[in-house]
Amino acid sequence: MPTTPSRAKRWIKSGKATPFWNSGVFCVRLNIEPSSHNYQPIAVGIDPGSKREGFTVKSKSHTYLNIQTHAVDWVKDRVEVRRNMRRARRFRNTPCRQNRANRLVNKNRIPPSTKARWQWKLRIVNWLTLMFPISTFVVEDIKARTWKNGRKWNVSFSPLEVGKHWFYDLLIKIAHLEIRSGNDTYELRQKLGLKKSKQKLSNKFEAPPC
Repeated sequence: MPTTPSRAKRWIKSGKATPFWNSGVFCVRLNIEPSSHNYQPIAVGIDPGSKREGFTVKSKSHTYLNIQTHAVDWVKDRVEVRRNMRRARRFRNTPCRQNRANRLVNKNRIPPSTKARWQWKLRIVNWLTLMFPISTFVVEDIKARTWKNGRKWNVSFSPLEVGKHWFYDLLIKIAHLEIRSGNDTYELRQKLGLKKSKQKLSNKFEAPPC
């Protein structure tokens, strides 16, 4: 379980623990047997966004870590550049192999930009599980805009819907998953008296992901 900075300093000074850094987070590793092995339930709140995202590690009585990250939004442009360069090579009068048949037809796959966006969240989650005994993930659900009479789009074609379900399936394998709607988080903020900043791109943690 996480400890307080003052206690960690005493452990280091007395030789009971060894300090180290883990991706910018200061940690200690005990050199002796701990006094108990009891764990308190710790939840990770995830608030996805198209440009900014928020992560919170919290138990019933403490907030251990707040993280605000930039969402992955550059993969689509990189894939387009790669495609244009590949096409340019094929138009040159130089020997080259014949074009392969499309090996992705009728296969379940996630677009590169969508997969990179949700893999970034998964990497952060895996990093947090190395430091905290996480028992629950709570994700604010996001939904793609539906199209009128758009049966295929509304069911499975939307990259947002495909990506989030892929992410949810992997989270369930790590710990218990709870999904909350935007209305649920709004009512909880009103109940606790928490304010939400209107500056979406602000570096403040109370800024909503956008």
